Amino acid sequence: MTSEDLKRKIIIALDVKTRDEAVDVISKLKDARIFKVGLELFTAEGPALFKKLKVLRKSVFLDLKLHDIPNTVAGAVRAAVRHGVQMMTVHTSGGREMMARAVDAARETSEKEKIERPILLGVTVLTSMKSAELDEVGMNPDMGGQVLRLAGLAKSAGMDGIVCSPQEIEIVRKEYGRSLLLVTPGIRPAWAAAQDQKRIMTPAEAVAKGADYLVIGRPVTGDPSPGDAFLRILAELEN
Repeated sequence: MTSEDLKRKIIIALDVKTRDEAVDVISKLKDARIFKVGLELFTAEGPALFKKLKVLRKSVFLDLKLHDIPNTVAGAVRAAVRHGVQMMTVHTSGGREMMARAVDAARETSEKEKIERPILLGVTVLTSMKSAELDEVGMNPDMGGQVLRLAGLAKSAGMDGIVCSPQEIEIVRKEYGRSLLLVTPGIRPAWAAAQDQKRIMTPAEAVAKGADYLVIGRPVTGDPSPGDAFLRILAELEN
């Protein structure tokens, strides 16, 4: 695997509040290729931010975890495709029909607009949750079992992959092989604090187990030298 391939495995989470802060982070991470725009930043700045990332030749992972009635989610996906995002998330708990409508909307819009279809990912269980919290909201408290159930639902709906914690990578790979892309938050280098993530793993461990993409935020963006932190992670993966 080339250095460029490894760079495209690392998704930098723009956990900041404003466009200026986001641009500042991106300017310090010239080697990073994909940046995640989540709820807070998207709510603050909207789609105009995508144009700036495009000018900077960066790919956008739009992580809004869409969860609504199928028609509404399909409309949001169509809008995201027109904005040229490369990856985006919907919540698997919205059900098969909702995800299938998202898949159809992405395909139809990309064909109509003659642009590349984004990778569609189903969010399974948030990395901030534990089994007791799943039980509290009426879900299967068996974390692995719940992730597998939702991964199967995403696959049957035609989704490209799922978002799951590193702890579930192996069981998903065993059950579904390489038929689903796996994007894993909760990635923390050995030298970084866990912070608010509870089901975590180092970058090298996650890739060795079969992760396709790693979502990393504060260990890089909060470092005094984000560019150097990114290169340290890259070196870990190369070795």
